[in-house]
Amino acid sequence: MRIYKVMGLMSGTSLDGLDIAYCHIWEEDGKWSFSIKKTAEIDYSDEMREYLKNAIHLSKKDHNQLHKDYGIWLGQQTKAFITELDEEVDFIASHGHTSHHRPDDGVTFQLGDGQLLANTSGKQVVCDFRSKDVSLKGQGAPLVPIGDKLLFHEYDFCLNLGGISNISFDKNGERIAYDIGLANMPLNYITHKMGLAYDENGKIARSGKLNHALLQKLNNLTYYALPYPKSTGYEWFSSEITPLIEGSKLSNEDLLHTFIHHNCEQIAFAALKHKNNGKSKSKLLATGGGALNQFFMDTLQNKLGSSIEVVVPTKTLIAYKEALVFALMGVLRLEGETNVLKSVTGATSDSCSGEVFFPSN
Repeated sequence: MRIYKVMGLMSGTSLDGLDIAYCHIWEEDGKWSFSIKKTAEIDYSDEMREYLKNAIHLSKKDHNQLHKDYGIWLGQQTKAFITELDEEVDFIASHGHTSHHRPDDGVTFQLGDGQLLANTSGKQVVCDFRSKDVSLKGQGAPLVPIGDKLLFHEYDFCLNLGGISNISFDKNGERIAYDIGLANMPLNYITHKMGLAYDENGKIARSGKLNHALLQKLNNLTYYALPYPKSTGYEWFSSEITPLIEGSKLSNEDLLHTFIHHNCEQIAFAALKHKNNGKSKSKLLATGGGALNQFFMDTLQNKLGSSIEVVVPTKTLIAYKEALVFALMGVLRLEGETNVLKSVTGATSDSCSGEVFFPSN
């Protein structure tokens, strides 16, 4: 039995920073298992955060330069982590940072040049896990459901609450997954305006009041009525959500409170619609930064009622599940096995996705 020793890298739409997870991953008797050995979260400088946030608006030349600079930066962070770790590392699996995601136009781009990341870190790299699926007419997202299927199959639903909320579950023997809509992106946007990185445990949101007019506007957004497979990202947030926040006369407390109710209503609607009615109680695994927000979790459990139990795992798994899954996707890529599911993305076929780079210096 081979144990892969992999460094998984993840940078999400919430722009919190770079998540690094050093994982051991192995297959035994047809089942995949994992152990997260060590983790790190590296905060972005204000300059880097703004650079990444505005990447979508850069000229082609400046965007290409950011792609290179960010690849080198990822390599530097990973090399420092590996040096401190003093353990064997087989390769790095990097999600990169999504700057453009318009799959219906055949466009997706993850910043972080794989060759420069390999050169700077001195390790083999697997990256760019979305492009192949988009070329097969898929959404290129969400990608985490392959990890849900192979590593977390004991849960009826796997919910990830990063910048965007996405859900995955089995239906008629197939894995289904899609981006539900909002999660931390509006919450972080509001707290950043307050000079805070985030709302710890949702304390500020809990102190606010529900604004029904804003809630109705949010619930009526066209995206929610679209059938799956579907995915969304920063473009949708900046065009549809930012104007609602900026044009609102509500207090920050009321905005945060209302957005959490909105998020939870949409998540509960998705989960209850797909619940196995033959099962008395289902389990929903909640991970991603939103799972650390107690008001978010309390509100979600309230909206789901007694038929679906929200399970919040260890803080390590909450924060690093996505980095773990990209490590798994890298292993599957090198094994030549499917790592992106057409049932999730709507592509014409399953695929074994990811570009492989070796250090050249």
